[in-house]
Amino acid sequence: MNEKPAKSGAVKTDGTGVKTVRSGAVKTEDAAVRPAKSDAARTEGAAVRPAKSDAARTEGADVRPVKSGSVKTAGAAAEPAKSGSVKYEEAGAKPAKSGTVKSAGSGAVRKKASGKKKQKKTLKISRRTVITGAAVFGAVLCAVILFAVLSVQRAQAVSIPKIYSNHDMVYNSKEEIALDTTRAFAYGLCVSSDDVGNEAIVLREGESAALMSLDNREVLFSKNMHERIYPASITKIMTAILTLKYGNMDEVVTVIWRDLELEAGSQVVGFRIGDRVTVRELLHGLLVHSGNDAAMVLARYIGGGSVETFVDLMNQELVEIGATNSHFTNPTGLHDTDHYTTVYDIYLMLNEAITYTDFRSIMQLGKYELDYTDSDENPKAINLDSTDEYLTGETRPPKDVVVLGGKTGTTDAAGHCLAIMSQNAFGQPFISIIMGAQNSSDLYEDMNILLSQIN
Repeated sequence: MNEKPAKSGAVKTDGTGVKTVRSGAVKTEDAAVRPAKSDAARTEGAAVRPAKSDAARTEGADVRPVKSGSVKTAGAAAEPAKSGSVKYEEAGAKPAKSGTVKSAGSGAVRKKASGKKKQKKTLKISRRTVITGAAVFGAVLCAVILFAVLSVQRAQAVSIPKIYSNHDMVYNSKEEIALDTTRAFAYGLCVSSDDVGNEAIVLREGESAALMSLDNREVLFSKNMHERIYPASITKIMTAILTLKYGNMDEVVTVIWRDLELEAGSQVVGFRIGDRVTVRELLHGLLVHSGNDAAMVLARYIGGGSVETFVDLMNQELVEIGATNSHFTNPTGLHDTDHYTTVYDIYLMLNEAITYTDFRSIMQLGKYELDYTDSDENPKAINLDSTDEYLTGETRPPKDVVVLGGKTGTTDAAGHCLAIMSQNAFGQPFISIIMGAQNSSDLYEDMNILLSQIN
């Protein structure tokens, strides 16, 4: 049944459409409602268009306030919009202009475009970061590889030295190379091509000698300084240099029968086959007591099991330090006609040896207790006395002279020999050498003559 609207009041129908009248409110259930000119309409579950002047409240709708009036929604925060606009909860958009409705779709489009821009920017930053990281990694990798290569080369230079004959280097076709080597090492050294006299120094016939000021790099006195002589156990200075240069002081070496094959009556520490000794203790036996058995054990150890290889190393080192007028055939100094040196070359050897802290420490000892283990693993000790009478107190140096140590040597062919380092009252260092003295008494008397000139 259709009802016609009355002039005033409201017409209520059950399940029918209702037309609005000029004044009043019409409430319907389950019906579509058109807003009246001046009133408010409330519906349940219906979409509402805003009226010109009043407030409408709906349940379940997202309505934003209009220019003159407001629409309140349940569970939604309202923001002011321009005239005639409705903003929904799902739309994250800015207020629209008058008469427009902004929905979730337009906000999504803007977000998508903004997201693409951010994504492109992020990709650019990511690429830049990757390129920078790769460059840094490459630089670090190159540095590591370079360091490893240099370390290997250095290790090879130390552990596998080049072997060649000093005799060939100096006395055959390569003499000019040896001369160049000597010139290179002459810088900072005491150098003199001729003997240097001193009226206050008169030595015995047949002796060779020199006195050097290390601070002033000056030869103060020399006699037969470049003449060939036999070095005897002065040779062990070179044996010590190679041990210090290539050896591990804490490594243990076992004595074998070949180490003890020495001529009768030669100076020895007293090792037996099977004894186990550290390189450091062997070095003490070599320098303090001048033990030939210690020299042979060290030579075999440094030479990788071969004394011949060690001898080649000795001659190589002689050239490297500029001692080109020397040639060695063994690590002990036992007499051999092809085993020789000069006073000046002995100075070069001692000057090189004192650059090693262990050498300077050991050369000053007047006595030493050497520890080792015998073949039955029993700990043993040997008391050693120095072969240098200055260090044992048997001979006293001149006043205000301190003997710091050095090396002795004695054979029938070489005579009595001594090369030492000392200092004067002002702490200035000197090297003095006497070779070929007839006996021990002459050796120390003539050495004191040299030492008397350093103050």
